[in-house]
Amino acid sequence: MLVDLLIRNAHILTQDPSRPVAESLLIHDGKILDVGPDAGVAALAARTIDAEGATIVPGFNDVHAHSVWFGLGLMEAGLGAVKNLEDVYDVIGNAAVSLGTDEWVVASGFSPLLLDGEQPDRDRLDAAAGGRPVWIKHSSGHACTLNGVALALIEAEGADLRAEVDGGAVVMGPDGRPTGLLEENAMRLVQDLLLPYPLETIERALDLATTHYLSEGITSVTDAGIAGGWIGHSPQEFAAYQNAKDKGLLSVRMQPMVVLDALRPLQGHATDAVTKGLDTGIRTGLGDDWLRLGPVKIFSDGSLLGSTAYVTEEYVGCTHNHGYLQMDADKLRDAALKAYSSGWAVAMHAIGDHAIDHAIDILTEAQETFGLNALPNRIEHGGVVRPDQLDRIAAAGIVLVPQPHFITEFGDGMARLLGPKRTPWSYPGKSLLDRGVVLPGSSDRPVSNGRPLDVMQSFVERLTPSGEVYGPAERITAAEALAAYTTGSAAATGAEGIKGRLSPGYLADLVFLDQDPTTVKSSAIGATQVLATMVGGDLRWGADKYPLQTPTEESESALSTPASTEYAALTAKETP
Repeated sequence: MLVDLLIRNAHILTQDPSRPVAESLLIHDGKILDVGPDAGVAALAARTIDAEGATIVPGFNDVHAHSVWFGLGLMEAGLGAVKNLEDVYDVIGNAAVSLGTDEWVVASGFSPLLLDGEQPDRDRLDAAAGGRPVWIKHSSGHACTLNGVALALIEAEGADLRAEVDGGAVVMGPDGRPTGLLEENAMRLVQDLLLPYPLETIERALDLATTHYLSEGITSVTDAGIAGGWIGHSPQEFAAYQNAKDKGLLSVRMQPMVVLDALRPLQGHATDAVTKGLDTGIRTGLGDDWLRLGPVKIFSDGSLLGSTAYVTEEYVGCTHNHGYLQMDADKLRDAALKAYSSGWAVAMHAIGDHAIDHAIDILTEAQETFGLNALPNRIEHGGVVRPDQLDRIAAAGIVLVPQPHFITEFGDGMARLLGPKRTPWSYPGKSLLDRGVVLPGSSDRPVSNGRPLDVMQSFVERLTPSGEVYGPAERITAAEALAAYTTGSAAATGAEGIKGRLSPGYLADLVFLDQDPTTVKSSAIGATQVLATMVGGDLRWGADKYPLQTPTEESESALSTPASTEYAALTAKETP
């Protein structure tokens, strides 16, 4: 019997401090068998890949993305490249041409922050769509825009657009009419009309998204919110992930987070700790190395992009606007503690520093009361994190999950909203590492560009669109940025024993690159090209660049040499 695969002639950045660089790898049964094997053992490989000097790193792991949302966006009209509102109306008009008179025009990727806060006019949207209803999804995910026709359909269903929305808002114009802008929980008004999506549509979105991920070197993703709230697409959404896996449509390893709204009170014995969860007591950790349930996702506040993140000091130029929590503080605490006591790790969306105060209090209380759960507890984003909060996060062992590419895309607008005092506290990097806090790699795609090499460059440079440095003290090195997307992400997702390194026993998830991103100029990190992506020892993207070589007669005869005994010892180590 031969070992599955030898990769040779490579520059391998293993992320293993005991052997940081190597030239070859042996892979067997989807895992790393040996690093830098000697010639005798290497000759036992059934197949060989000559990497031709390419740099190889562990597969990139994005710990906060939205794959279904991203995949649907690939199927919808795109507004990510618009330069002004006239472009918006043109895109809507072009998308409407092929639709029936009653069909909805759905568009994605709109960012008002890049248009100085301008919002589309509901009447212009009516005209552009030819009287069809329009639903524009903002890139932040925390707001959407409708036209007058869509608003009328909502009212026809009996909704009162002027009623107060708990944890959201229907924005009214000076003329007393709804402008079409729906914030936070108010988005449910349109979602109640159009959701849930068919499972087949969600599966198609996952297929498109995860196929795209492979081209960027992504081998693992945590989807931050499914099956509930304003971010879910179907109450049965996890079934779509299972279906996609069974059909071979799930190209990368996935860890979906169930939204808090999907959990419900559970009955059990009086001595049971389970109080809030999924039927049968399913909780964080269920699954396998390919598809596993992550933490429960809990939204506490909004977004910086929409000025709805909950901050202690008002936004610059927005008198008395501090943002808001999406639910009453006491209800937020009670719900989080019930989920945690039932075995769910918690990932709490908290962007403003006031929301982060609540998140730290709740997670600290949960850990002190009930102990640690299967996965680390997390705070998602951290748009404004005070130094005293960083100290508390470090002391509690909480993982903070920042998105540095927000700086590259939206930094100028965020800096205007936060002012010079708070901008240095925004989306930290170096301060986390200095305190010994896990720093993972993430993008919040499709809110922002999710290509890991671009995000790594943002970690290092922290440059806004105008070229200003955004919080220079939070810059990290390229090596630290690569570690964030590999070992850091593995630790954040509870997979540090099987992912993030190219070491014996670890999953054979790896990426071939045309250059070493840790040695080039910081401005060239994003120019690094992905040549091929391997998941579980299988080249799933770029296989044409690296044809497999089969063994020669000499390597077959090596089975009778002493090297075969060494191989047997190696494989025995990997046998449970």
